[in-house]
Amino acid sequence: MAKTIKSVTSDKKSDSNSVVKKSWAITKQHKIVLGSLLVLFSIALLLAFISFYIHGQADQSAVNQLSDRTETVQNWLGKFGAFLADFFVYKGFGLASFLFVRLFFLTGVYLVLDISIKKLKRIWFWDLFVIIIVSVLFGFFATSLPELGGTIGYELNLFSQDYLGKTGTLLVLIFGLIVYLIFKIKLSPERIKSFFENTRKEIKNDLNPVTTTNPATSAYNLEEYAVEENQEDEDIKGIQLKTIPVSQFEINKEALKPTISNASEITLKPIPKEVTPPPFNIPEIIQTEDEHFVIEKAPEEDIIEENLASKLVADFGLFDPTLDLSNYKYPTIDLLKEYSTGGITINQEELEENKNRIVETLRNYKIEIAQIKATVGPSVTLYEIVPEAGIRISKIKSLEDDIALSLSALGIRIIAPIPGKGTIGIEVPNKNPTMVSMKSVIGSAKFQEAEMELPLALGKTISNETFVVDLAKMPHLLMAGATGQGKSVGLNAVITSLLYKKHPAEIKFVLVDPKKVELTLFNKIERHYLAKLPDTDDAIITDNAKVVNTLNSLCVEMDNRYSLLKDAMVRNIKEYNEKFKSRKLNPENGHRFLPYIVLVVDEFADLIMTAGKEVEVPIARLAQLARAIGIHLIIATQRPSVNVITGLIKANFPARIAFRVSSKIDSRTILDTQGADQLIGRGDMLFHGGNDVVRVQCAFVDTPEVEKIVDFIGSQKAYATAYLLPEFVGEETGINLDMDISERDTLFREAAEIIVMAQQGSASLLQRKLKLGYNRAGRLIDQLEAAGIVGPFEGSKARSVNILDMNGLEQFFNNEQN
Repeated sequence: MAKTIKSVTSDKKSDSNSVVKKSWAITKQHKIVLGSLLVLFSIALLLAFISFYIHGQADQSAVNQLSDRTETVQNWLGKFGAFLADFFVYKGFGLASFLFVRLFFLTGVYLVLDISIKKLKRIWFWDLFVIIIVSVLFGFFATSLPELGGTIGYELNLFSQDYLGKTGTLLVLIFGLIVYLIFKIKLSPERIKSFFENTRKEIKNDLNPVTTTNPATSAYNLEEYAVEENQEDEDIKGIQLKTIPVSQFEINKEALKPTISNASEITLKPIPKEVTPPPFNIPEIIQTEDEHFVIEKAPEEDIIEENLASKLVADFGLFDPTLDLSNYKYPTIDLLKEYSTGGITINQEELEENKNRIVETLRNYKIEIAQIKATVGPSVTLYEIVPEAGIRISKIKSLEDDIALSLSALGIRIIAPIPGKGTIGIEVPNKNPTMVSMKSVIGSAKFQEAEMELPLALGKTISNETFVVDLAKMPHLLMAGATGQGKSVGLNAVITSLLYKKHPAEIKFVLVDPKKVELTLFNKIERHYLAKLPDTDDAIITDNAKVVNTLNSLCVEMDNRYSLLKDAMVRNIKEYNEKFKSRKLNPENGHRFLPYIVLVVDEFADLIMTAGKEVEVPIARLAQLARAIGIHLIIATQRPSVNVITGLIKANFPARIAFRVSSKIDSRTILDTQGADQLIGRGDMLFHGGNDVVRVQCAFVDTPEVEKIVDFIGSQKAYATAYLLPEFVGEETGINLDMDISERDTLFREAAEIIVMAQQGSASLLQRKLKLGYNRAGRLIDQLEAAGIVGPFEGSKARSVNILDMNGLEQFFNNEQN
C-alpha cells in the first residue's frame, strides 16, 4: 500500500512541475504586450530627454525629493520623467542616451511583429558601442556643457586621459569610429574610390558632351549587327567587314553585303569583341544589416535640356521689349525745380514752447508724462509721449480740442497709440512748413533703388523719409479730398513718378479728364505713353460720352489678356512677360509683350452724374479682375460717397489717399476712420494702405515742371501711333426685329393708324385705345419701329412719328404689298 501511495504522489509532483513550466512559457500575446510597453517606454524616454534639455536645471533640486508631493517639476513626464532623464542623461551617457530611445523602440517593434532576435543582438551591440564612443568624446566638454557627455562619459574620459592623455584618448576614439564605419556601415576604400571616379567621369562628360568616334573603329561586326536579308545564312558568323559607312551616323546596308566588287575577308580565328564600358552610371549598392541581402539602386538618367526656347535664347538672347525705342532717354532730374534750400529747419524755441504747453495742458487734467520726444517733419512735428502708469489712453484722446486750444494751432491730430510703439503721438503743424519738392523725392535713393513694378513717390513722411509705394501691389488707388487741397497735384506726382521709372514699352496711360484742363499737358507724349481707341483723335478723353466706350474697351483688353495668360499657363502679367522674354511663347499664336495699363480718372463724380450705370459696371469689373493682368485704376474724386463709388467698387480699393476734408463724416467715408478733417491742406494727406494710416506731405510738382518733362519725352523718337486698345462694338439701342410681314401682330394696321392720327408714338396710347396689356403694346411699338413708322426710343419723351397723315400711311402699306 505504501508503495502505491508513493507512486501516486510522485505522479502528482510531475504533473505540477509540468504545469509550472507551461505557465512560464512566453506566448505571442506576451510578446505583443511587452513590445507595446517597450515602444511606449521609448516615447516616454524621448519626451523626458527633450524636456530635460529645456527644463533640466529647474528640476535638478526635485530629483532627490521624489516622495515629496509638494515639490513641482517642469518635466513633461513629471517626477518620473525627471528621474529617468537624470539617470540616463546626467548620470549616464549624456546626449548619446537618445540612442536608448531607438534601442527600446526597435526591440518593442521586433517583439510585436515577431521578428527574429538575431538581428536585434547586432543592433544592441553596435548602438551600445556608439553610445560609449560618443559619450567619451563629449566628455571633453564636461567643464562647459556637462549635459553632453554625462557622468559616465566624463569619468571614462578622465580615466583614459590618466593613462593615454588627451591626444591618445582622441586617437582611440577615432579608431573606434573607424571600426564602426567599416563593420556597421560597410565603408571600404573601393567604395570611396568608385565614388570619386564616378564624380570625375560625370564632370568630364559635362565638359565634353559630344565625343567624336574613331573612324578606324567604326567598322561594324556582324555579331553585333544582323542584317535581315541574311537571316537564312546562319553559318556565316564571325565575319568582320572592312567597310567604311557613308556617314558617321548612317549605316550603308549595301556595303555590308559581301559582293564580287567588295570582297570580304573570312578569318578562321574568331575575333573577340571589344568590351566597352556601359554608357550609364554604375548603380549604387546599399548594404543592409543582413550580409546576404543587398539593395541595388538604379541611377537617375541625365536630363538634356535642349528645346527651341533655350536655343533661341542662346542664339538671340532674351526678348527686349524696349528695342523699338532703344535710344530712348529717361527724363533727367534737372528738369525738376528745387523749392527748399537747406531741408527742414528746426526751430528750437518753437519745439520747446509746444512741449511745455502739451505737458502743462495734460497736467491740468492730472495726467503725468514720463517721457516726451519730438520728431520734426516737413510740415508737421510729431510729439511722442509716454504717460505714467495707470493713465487711460481714452482720457488723453478726449483732450484733442483742449491741446489745440493751448497750442493755438490748426489741426491737432492724436494717434493713441502709435502702431508698433508703446507711445502716444500728438501731431502739431509747424509754423513755417517746408515744401517737399518732386526733385528731392525723385532723386532719393529709396526711389531710385526701388525694386518695384510700378513705384510711386508720393512725398515725405513725418520722419522726413521718402514715401514710396508699389501700385502693382495696391492694386488700385482712390484719391479724395475737398476742392483745392492737392488732388490734381497728387495725380501729377503719381504720373511723374512712373514717367521717371518706366520705359514707354512697359507702361501705357489711359487719361480721363472731365475738367479738360488738368491732364491736357500730357498730349505731347501721346505716341510714347498714352493709349486710346482706334478711331479717336485725342488720346486724353474729355468727352464723357467716349468714356463708356473706352472703359468697355479696357474690359475687352482684360478678357483678351486673361485668354493669353490661360494659354501660357501663368497666373499674372509678371510671369507672362518673363516667359515671353525667354522666348517660350510663340508670337504667331497671338502672344505679345503686355505693358502695364494705368487708368487715371481726375473727377469720377462727374462721370457718375452724366453716365451713371454705364460707367459703374465696367469700373466694377476692372476693379475686381484687372489686377493680375496689369490694368490698374487711379480714381480721384471729392467725396467717395455711396452714390459716387458703390461698395462693390470701394471694396477693391484698399489703398486710399485722403487730402483735407471738412468733416469727420467725409473722413470716415474715404478712410473708414477719422483724421482727414485734422489735416492742414496744401498737400498734407493720409495714406491708408490696408493696415495702418501714414501721414505724408505730398510732393509738389508745378505745371512748368510737367511741361519740361513732356517736352523732353515728346522730342524723342516715338512709336507710329499711340497704343491702340481693342475696338468695342456696343449693343444696338433699337431692337432688330424680323421684317417678315406675316409675323406681325393682327392689330398692327390699327395700331399704326392710331399712332399716325395722334402723331405720338407711345405704348400707353395703344394700351388705352386698343385695350391691350403692356407687353403686347410694347411689341407693337417695336414692330412699328422696325417698319419705320415710329422713331427710336428717346428716354422719357414720346417716340417721333415718321408718317404725317393717313394718306401717307395708306401709301406705305400699298408699297409693302407691291
